[in-house]
Amino acid sequence: VLIDLPIDVQLAEIEFDIDTYEPLPVARPAATRAQAAKVLQMLNAAKRPLIIAGGGIINADADALLVKFAELTGVPVVPTLMGWGTIADDHELNAGMVGLQTSHIYGNESLLASDFVLGIGNRWANRHTGGLDTYTRDRKFVHVDIEPTQIGRVFAPDYGIVSDAGAALEQFIAVAESLDAVGGLTDHGDWAEQVRARRVTGQRKTHFENVPLKPQRVYEEMNKAFGRDTRYVTTIGLSQIQASQLLHVYKPRHWINAGQAGPLGWTLPAALGVATACKDEQVVALSGDYDFQFLIEELAVGAQFNIPYIHVLVNNSYLGLIRQAQRAFEMDYYVQLDFENINSPEVNGYGVDHVKVAEGLGCKAIRVFEPQDIGPAFEKAKSLMAEFKVPVVVECILERVTNVSMGAREINEVVEFEELASAFVDAPTATVPLD
Repeated sequence: VLIDLPIDVQLAEIEFDIDTYEPLPVARPAATRAQAAKVLQMLNAAKRPLIIAGGGIINADADALLVKFAELTGVPVVPTLMGWGTIADDHELNAGMVGLQTSHIYGNESLLASDFVLGIGNRWANRHTGGLDTYTRDRKFVHVDIEPTQIGRVFAPDYGIVSDAGAALEQFIAVAESLDAVGGLTDHGDWAEQVRARRVTGQRKTHFENVPLKPQRVYEEMNKAFGRDTRYVTTIGLSQIQASQLLHVYKPRHWINAGQAGPLGWTLPAALGVATACKDEQVVALSGDYDFQFLIEELAVGAQFNIPYIHVLVNNSYLGLIRQAQRAFEMDYYVQLDFENINSPEVNGYGVDHVKVAEGLGCKAIRVFEPQDIGPAFEKAKSLMAEFKVPVVVECILERVTNVSMGAREINEVVEFEELASAFVDAPTATVPLD
């Protein structure tokens, strides 16, 4: 509690009664009806509009308002990485994510085909936009944000509103309902159908039988094993980037992520925090081997205080994100983490024996080499977690090199390193039917 007092007043002299304390109201800027009417006028005039749903919508607990507004207007929604879960991945108006890395093919295609973008509670982060000329060309923008300095910080929108995301959505809905009552809303059904069609043709393949494992198969099996209520926790790395492309999230605060470039090692203590806060929910952490090794000792905290959760460890014994970035320079320089472990020949030269370390720290661990064993390992992890009330690590031994879909500068230049899915068998956990 911050109290404005003269510098010489001693804390011991302050009398403070928590039972009678009433906090001062916090300013909450709110869009006006006139501003909302202007936005709806621009939306109505557009032929191919999109809504960008940022993390500010989650902070405002306004995901239900977002979905209501999207359904009322028929406008597809692009969630940002921090806004993932504001609209369920399998909702018919989910247009996919946009960006250089944590993005979908169909999301980028729909953004580039749009003519109007309404951003709510988002930052226009550079890994979302890529090059601004490509991102902004031939389309108008409205930006709604609670922080005034965010409006125009990256590029000047055609119209800006300083407002809490929930307050703005309330006004947008009120105006849209008034227009709808008199037949004054533009029908964007054809455009929404085009966006849905792109989801069918723009799915990445996940079903690989390779040994060592391809990471795509791990994420496919995670989609099968963990339900709609799962809370995922992760941070920086190729694992985070590719998981964002292939996993499915259905609710706000079910993708807990330290931004696009969070600190290595953050995942493990964050997962312990989430599992503590959400005792009756399924918590699944995801780490590459280097992220996992950064704070691996924190597993002992989970054992000490009986904090059960599942930690999926995708291990290629490589600093994968750095290795992929070095491709442009024809380098592969000191990013390998492998070595022949004289105490654990069963890890086949992948270096650290994470199973032994996890068990030494009082937890349970399973190692998987074969694709058909991933799903059963996840089910075994669930039972171990329930029985012993400790973190359970599922280590998946990956192929050494996987280049993950991403672009260097422009969202229309994202490189795909694998063939796309052409049928259900290629991507059996896709949120749209492929056959």
